[in-house]
Amino acid sequence: MKRALELAESGRGFVSPNPMVGCVIVHDDLIIGEGFHEIYGGAHAEVNAINAVNNPDLLRKSTAYVSLEPCAHWGKTPPCANLLVEKGLKKVVIGALDTNPLVGGKGIEILLNAGIEVVIGVLEKEARSQNRRFFTQIEKKRPYVILKWAQSKDGFVARSDYSSKWISNARSRQLVHKWRAEEDAILVGKNTAKYDNPSLTVRDWTGKNPLRLVIDPKLELPQNLNLFDHTVPTICYNTVKSEKRENLEFVKLEPGFEIREILEDLNSRKIQSLIVEGGSFVLNKFIDEDLWDEARVFTGPTEFGEGISAPILNLSPTETLSIQEDTLRIYHHV
Repeated sequence: MKRALELAESGRGFVSPNPMVGCVIVHDDLIIGEGFHEIYGGAHAEVNAINAVNNPDLLRKSTAYVSLEPCAHWGKTPPCANLLVEKGLKKVVIGALDTNPLVGGKGIEILLNAGIEVVIGVLEKEARSQNRRFFTQIEKKRPYVILKWAQSKDGFVARSDYSSKWISNARSRQLVHKWRAEEDAILVGKNTAKYDNPSLTVRDWTGKNPLRLVIDPKLELPQNLNLFDHTVPTICYNTVKSEKRENLEFVKLEPGFEIREILEDLNSRKIQSLIVEGGSFVLNKFIDEDLWDEARVFTGPTEFGEGISAPILNLSPTETLSIQEDTLRIYHHV
């Protein structure tokens, strides 16, 4: 199962809104086939693992280890539970149950009805953690929300004039680009868009660009900003108009809208994960509305003396890492 989870990880950033899944097929304590869900719309892990078996006759005497319950419904591909039955697997070991109502135990039921031995819950905690974005969307009907910011040693995200470059070092910034490639969407507020003029694209890493989001209630931002360059799909949440242009959509919300409404819109678009990169006002809105799951906070060695205060989390970090002279603290919100 550990190997199945390792394989599943290779799909990160490529399979959303599907979950990451790995599969290992074992015969007489030897791995004879393995695979993972490689890309959304492509073959699932079980299919790739079965196709990797050189001698299909061995499948009837083999055990499949799958990190997530095999699917039981037709989507872009046929049901994997049926495939395992068709190939006559002797035993299936599952990491975590799929809480998607389309699956939700139905995959296991298909296997049991076919006389296949089923074991459930092996490394379940690790399997659920790996797919926490998927489970959050299924169970909470919203994307998994990651707050990210960099702060000075004395606790400011920007100087009084809103300038902030560069609090973190080049290695930390490269890590941020890796994260962007792994998540579905990225969001900033009006002031961050105005003063930093970010592109919010993946540049120091290889991977897809996330959907770009900006909150500009009164549509006050100049249209020559990088966010409005029409190169990457972008949504501007506002209270003025709804309109679609090439790679740019304006979504109108009612005055005084809450963050929850943005997350509901993203959920309707099957956006499974969201990075919130600032600024301080928007980050605090997510914190105040209790709509976040993880926070990644860089602290650099520079002191500003005064400026715009960083958000405060009344939690202990679950992990603390040193990235050259920067400190990265990771928080998980239960």
